Amino acid sequence: MSRDVAHVTLEGDGAEGRAIAGGAPMASTKDWFETVEEAQHRARKRLPRSVYLALVAGTEKGLTANDNVAAFDEVAWRPHVADLPAKRDTATTVMGQEVSMPVLVSPTGVQAVHPDGEVAVARAAAGADVAMGLSSFASKPVEEVGAASPKLFFQMYWVGDRETILARAERARAAGAKGLIMTLDWSFASRRDWGSPPIPEKIDLKNAVKFAPEVLRKPRWLATYLRSGAIPELTVPNLALGGEEPPNFFGAYGQWMGTPLPTWEDVAWLREQWGGPFMLKGITRPDDARRAVDAGVTAISVSTHGGNNLDSTPGALRSLPGVVDAVGDQVEVLMDGGVRRGGDVVKAMALGARAVMIGRAYLWGMAANGQRGVENVLAILRQGIDEALLGLGKASVHDLTREDVVLPPHFTRS
Repeated sequence: MSRDVAHVTLEGDGAEGRAIAGGAPMASTKDWFETVEEAQHRARKRLPRSVYLALVAGTEKGLTANDNVAAFDEVAWRPHVADLPAKRDTATTVMGQEVSMPVLVSPTGVQAVHPDGEVAVARAAAGADVAMGLSSFASKPVEEVGAASPKLFFQMYWVGDRETILARAERARAAGAKGLIMTLDWSFASRRDWGSPPIPEKIDLKNAVKFAPEVLRKPRWLATYLRSGAIPELTVPNLALGGEEPPNFFGAYGQWMGTPLPTWEDVAWLREQWGGPFMLKGITRPDDARRAVDAGVTAISVSTHGGNNLDSTPGALRSLPGVVDAVGDQVEVLMDGGVRRGGDVVKAMALGARAVMIGRAYLWGMAANGQRGVENVLAILRQGIDEALLGLGKASVHDLTREDVVLPPHFTRS
């Protein structure tokens, strides 16, 4: 077994997860998958190895990435058996936007797994009536994505000086962004025990020849790009301003790493300048949550960035209750990391989250089947949320409390 397959098995993409059905796709069909795990399985089969490995979360040993998923398995239900609600309401509001269910598309970097990239995701999110976060490291311009998704939040890193950062935010506002998502923390850890994929600076003749053997082994993925007449975009258009040439991915990282690290004063400044809904993503500690409230943020996402930051950080779900207890109703608290089922969404809400954000799940869906694959993932989560509410006897996602779940001793970390 290769190292990448071995690691992915830890995340539920190997024989263990499929043995229940004897390796069969269960109720899945050629154009529809039954679970997010099946989407991941199809993504691995369809994508060139380097592209697939770029989607596998985690750094170093992968402890945090795996704990993001494992934490949900430790939370048990306390279901009811009678007087169950005939109808269940999954709608809520997040950062001022009405959404049909408490699931947001999380901002993720360059989405070169499909030619339509973030635009396909935006269309799927709009069709499902959920909000979308767009990364400033996305492969598609915010103007194109904003045209496809009316409920858009723009995610930013602290890259460049204050004037440049604010100009990027205003560009996003002009494109229709309703709120900002700010990511401050990043350790730049790129080491993976199972190996990091080679990522070219650009797709030129030299790199085309270098990657040809693995690409030719995945003819369906190659055919999708050939039909579109496009090649994978490795530039970062949303960092460019005023007609500048967009930097490539490595150039963007260089700008980021060369920028002085932000302070809480910087957060408060940008929040005031923006003047609208403002989320700080990446908080795991109660004291940081309180500092964020003091800086004026309107929302927090308890997040480990998919396990791609500082390995050995507890899974996000374990940190959620402590953050919720620390800030109460002062701000909206969301969570992202490890969500694979609608039941995971409900567990997070029972522990105090207003909603969750999904990342790898929809990327696997897009890799498996483009826009329809993203729609498929969102439908899976919607159905799972409804089923969990029924079992718990809840008529609305707003009725969930910690009494609906059982936590093992020492589950939380704060």
